[in-house]
Amino acid sequence: MIDLKILPHDPGCYLFKDAEGTIIYIGKAKNLKKRVSSYFQKTDHGAKTNRMVSEAADLDFIITASEVEALILENTLIKRHQPKFNIDLKDAKSYAFIRISDDPFPRIGIARYRGGKKGGSLYGPFVSAAERDQVLAFIKQTFHLRTCRKMTKRACLRSHLETCSAPCQGKVSEPEYQYQVKSADLLLKGKNQDLIASLKEEMAGHAEREEFEQALAIRDQIAAIERLSERQYVQRQKQANEHIINYQIVSGTVYLILFTIERGTLTSKEEFVFPETEEFLEEFIIQYYANVRPPNELILPVIPDTAIEEYLSNIRETKVTLTVPIQGAKKHLLDLVMKNIEASFFAGKMRVIELGEALNLAGPPEVIECFDISHLSGTGTVGSMVSFRDGRPDKKNYRRFRIKTVEGIDDFSSIAEVVKRRYSRLKKEELPLPDLIIIDGGQGQLHAAEAELETLHLSIPLISIAKREEEIYTTKRALPIPLSKKSPASLLVQEIRDEAHRFAITYQRQIRRKKALS
Repeated sequence: MIDLKILPHDPGCYLFKDAEGTIIYIGKAKNLKKRVSSYFQKTDHGAKTNRMVSEAADLDFIITASEVEALILENTLIKRHQPKFNIDLKDAKSYAFIRISDDPFPRIGIARYRGGKKGGSLYGPFVSAAERDQVLAFIKQTFHLRTCRKMTKRACLRSHLETCSAPCQGKVSEPEYQYQVKSADLLLKGKNQDLIASLKEEMAGHAEREEFEQALAIRDQIAAIERLSERQYVQRQKQANEHIINYQIVSGTVYLILFTIERGTLTSKEEFVFPETEEFLEEFIIQYYANVRPPNELILPVIPDTAIEEYLSNIRETKVTLTVPIQGAKKHLLDLVMKNIEASFFAGKMRVIELGEALNLAGPPEVIECFDISHLSGTGTVGSMVSFRDGRPDKKNYRRFRIKTVEGIDDFSSIAEVVKRRYSRLKKEELPLPDLIIIDGGQGQLHAAEAELETLHLSIPLISIAKREEEIYTTKRALPIPLSKKSPASLLVQEIRDEAHRFAITYQRQIRRKKALS
């Protein structure tokens, strides 16, 4: 079950996944929570969208700093993952740039940057063709740069209209033309604030004379120019690759996210959770890059050890730079990773705190294990156990069980078997026990699991959740606990139960498939 409560109101990209974890759709949003929620609140979707929503079993998201960045990231992720429901977006193009050539009398036009070598200067990218064309028209009209592919001695229409300085006719010298090019370059880089100020004065004059159409046209020009100065952090023109690492430590646990930047483009994020040690950052870097080629540059909140830089350079066989940015684009990316950490890890943690309070537990149940039973008309019965840590799946601790002692349809005995097998082993090997156990089912399954825990002399908080009304039962009361099924705590329990159900069905299907092939 996809929990909409954890989604932030920030811009970014969302990734729908099916039951197997395959990405089936990637979208961008100005407001992630509002956009993703609309898929489940509205009913007037087309057939394709309805099919996508019905197949969606999980959701991931990446927060960006603006909607523009989300558009660029969406383009990158779609090309990389090729989701089946993004068919219309699977083109091989990149977003358009404005290009000024490096000729003696440079021409201005549109180019598509693919990461290879290209002469001249590129500005952008522009995810909006309308905005790009508006800026290009403004540059041509203001600085009279030529647009022809080849200069001839015949005067063109732009020359007659005096929107081109006509170097082909000798109407401008090379130094004068280069000065115009430099002015356009400054504007396209967002550095010509004096020009913006004069345009604002001109717009105000038109407004005072009630020349509103002219004022609106200049307003649009100013808006387009100001957007050019907005730095593009998700896609930057460069050949080097970067990794951005940031982390947060809470109660002795490290929550870490790594962004991968390939040739200036954010392509992926990876999440890690592990116990804090004195030199955890050095340990993480050493272990991670034992299997991954280091990037040209590693951007970090702190420098772990001067020897790390040499260590990574030896693995890469070229120079690797460690950077701790204080300001600018790299600092922005570091802050963006932290924002993703807070949204990815700690939104779930708040639900865990609420669940602990709703169940009157001694503290938040940081580790939750949930059991489900699946069978096909009483045959091929299997059990599943999923583990959640801090409100998020801990898939390395998922477990599957083939039922060995039960014949036919007997969910109570099947639950008893898997609970006994799981916790007798943990007790024997002196491994940590969970803070809460969830059973998929009603009071019958709950009491079957309770009896096995009592036999093992284990005292672990235990609840069950019945599917129809999403009622949550505890071992301490006959009636379900008074908890709204739409509350964050109940939604967390439902999400964990649904994940256990999905995991059990997947396992049963694998077994049936193997039998059919044997």
